[in-house]
Amino acid sequence: MKEKIELEYNLNTSPKVLFPRLSTPSGLSEWFADNVNLQGNLFTFIWDDIEQQAELVNMKENKCIRFKWINENNNGYFEFRINQEELTGSLALLVTDFIEDYEKDEIVDLWDSQINALKRALGI
Repeated sequence: MKEKIELEYNLNTSPKVLFPRLSTPSGLSEWFADNVNLQGNLFTFIWDDIEQQAELVNMKENKCIRFKWINENNNGYFEFRINQEELTGSLALLVTDFIEDYEKDEIVDLWDSQINALKRALGI
């Protein structure tokens, strides 16, 4: 049984700048995968010689986007949610993923690394 994890990253940017990096093939290929292709609602993520497909299952402009891996046999998904504080204007990116308990440290490290690549792509 996979466990749901939620990670939060503070990013010094705006939703309008961040959202295209989370929701478009060109934006995702800047930091998330080596290459990303889109056909309809099906995203194909390519890392080296590995391809994984995910279906876009939910999207709210400048707010959140959810993908479901095609080859997963459970209800697992990964989601990016943008949370902006109205008073301070600070922005947090919330990442939701599903993992096996034994791989938690490895997956958290992987997300940390991916978000660092996102920050570089954003110039922050």
